[in-house]
Amino acid sequence: MKQIEMCALGDFAWDVLIRTNASLLQGGDTFGEVILTPGGSAANVAVWTSRCGLLTHFVGKIGRDRFGELARQNLQSEGVVHHLVEDGNHSTGSVAVFVDHTGERSMVSGHGADFFLLPSELPREILQNTKHLHLTAWSFFVDPPRAAAREAAHIVQKAGGTLSFDPGSFQMIEEIGVDHFLDATSDLGIDLLLPNKEEGTALTGSIDPPEIAARLARLYPGAQIILKLDAEGALVLLDGEPHLIPPASNNLVDATGAGDSFAGAFLARYLKGLSAIEAAQFGCAVAAWVIEHLGARPAPDMRLEKLLSR
Repeated sequence: MKQIEMCALGDFAWDVLIRTNASLLQGGDTFGEVILTPGGSAANVAVWTSRCGLLTHFVGKIGRDRFGELARQNLQSEGVVHHLVEDGNHSTGSVAVFVDHTGERSMVSGHGADFFLLPSELPREILQNTKHLHLTAWSFFVDPPRAAAREAAHIVQKAGGTLSFDPGSFQMIEEIGVDHFLDATSDLGIDLLLPNKEEGTALTGSIDPPEIAARLARLYPGAQIILKLDAEGALVLLDGEPHLIPPASNNLVDATGAGDSFAGAFLARYLKGLSAIEAAQFGCAVAAWVIEHLGARPAPDMRLEKLLSR
């Protein structure tokens, strides 16, 4: 079997995106937008690496339902090679995403089929031929699917592959406890760590980006730290020195999926040989386009196509 450049493992979920034109009042009514869009952090990253030119595989679990059928169709349309396990007992994942009038988002995640992936259901031959595996924290907050994610990491590493990890979300880290979260993730030998500032603060207790990055490097020995700073761009820690990457723009309409698009764009360039700084610059440019649109995976327009063709 030909080696696979990139594989993402974890959650595919449908986002019910609710965007209001004004602040919500308890018991009140308002006009806004209600849109069904594809999402799930791991699936988002897979789609963005594919959009950015890297042939990508995705491993996950869906329900035996209409949303599961639509998930297959969506990944196929995005050029992502999928390895989806069907679950007859649980529905395909869904998330309620509330976007306020300032563009900031809050989420309520359902406990869908993506949370029930088992080690026995992993496509081992695919993983044994994967050069790079991307994991997200949504596969580690509960077990299952934690055991499956850890087993997948071990399979890829044993075959000589590398790992990247996104530790979102900060609230879930705080709910399960920092020590418990670190016990489940810090021993994996992660090569690339891609937190945002809030997640970095939750894990380290620091609010200063360079200090966050330095402390994360101690918590995850050997990992390249790429700290997403939202409106402030990103920070790359190289040989102990922080390098600030300025944002491409900050015209915020909807922050949903900004971090995933950054991660996908970063990985697509980094795994092709660009430096971490060059890859982060590209990630910031793609994320800047995403936040100007609704949803985690807006339909590409001419401006994005021009950006991706660089």
